[in-house]
Amino acid sequence: MIEQSAIRAMQSELEVASWHKSTFSGTNNNCIEHAVLASGRHAVRDSKDHALGAHTFGRDQWRAFVTAVQDGSL
Repeated sequence: MIEQSAIRAMQSELEVASWHKSTFSGTNNNCIEHAVLASGRHAVRDSKDHALGAHTFGRDQWRAFVTAVQDGSL
């Protein structure tokens, strides 16, 4: 079980993160935002509804995801 202090720390990281919208979003605004957190984890969230929260990934998980997207295996 995740400790409450760890949850609060993650929420704080997400609140102060520097979020960047995907350049592929176009004008329809259906896109995601990405941030590299102070802990080195990566986070993604819906650009339209921040209240939905964010998904976070470790560096290795993020690298594997980006590689799979780039090489077309995803």
